[in-house]
Amino acid sequence: MIDGKRVLAIVPARKGSKGLPLKNIRPLAGKPLLAWPIAAARASSHVDRVIISTDDQGFADIAVQHGADAPFLRPAELASDTAPSIGFILHAVDALAEAGERYDYIVLLEPTSPLTEGTDVDAALEQLAASDADAIVGVTALETSHPAYAVRMGADGVIDPLQPGGFAAMPRRQDLEPVFGLDGSLYISTVDALRREQGFCHGRTLGYVTARHKAHEVDDLVDFLCIEAIAANLDTILQEEGRTSPSGAR
Repeated sequence: MIDGKRVLAIVPARKGSKGLPLKNIRPLAGKPLLAWPIAAARASSHVDRVIISTDDQGFADIAVQHGADAPFLRPAELASDTAPSIGFILHAVDALAEAGERYDYIVLLEPTSPLTEGTDVDAALEQLAASDADAIVGVTALETSHPAYAVRMGADGVIDPLQPGGFAAMPRRQDLEPVFGLDGSLYISTVDALRREQGFCHGRTLGYVTARHKAHEVDDLVDFLCIEAIAANLDTILQEEGRTSPSGAR
């Protein structure tokens, strides 16, 4: 709860996955991928309840073993590759409302961004509550992938900068304006705004700046192996940041 308002954390984990089959239960540093966002939500001091939204009873059972609630299974029509996320989110909100539970904030934590911590959830919620905005999402600074260095490639293979003026006009890295990209690490919104806007990103959305090592998403095996290497070296990374390992990281 924050400022007297109730907070629901939803961890989405449907069974189907084309890029990396069964990725949501794939073991990462000794526990299934979906257990990581559950641990982050449970470590938050503001989240009142953590639930799993899945179309598979086996996934639900695994989530419960790691501390989430599984009050229902997601309907098949909300679990396809093409089903928009807003569908299963509002399904969860409405199902709980019918059972007498109403929430003011929704926190969406995806298993594909397993390195988000409870401290991130709390800091983002507090940033949102202290503002006039309706939503906040994780973003990370685009440094090595800054759009100023983007090029297009013609049919002949020749590259051409998107920036006007050609390669000679490309700015030095230290002169670039900071830009950020959505990183999937967390999504938070008031329930009212989520219904009205049908999504987290709109004209009243803040950015929560995520640490670089937390900004990776699991889409395929290469992504997973990169995150696995980061997870295996969290102690070293956090020592560089002057912190200790987050709860649930091991």
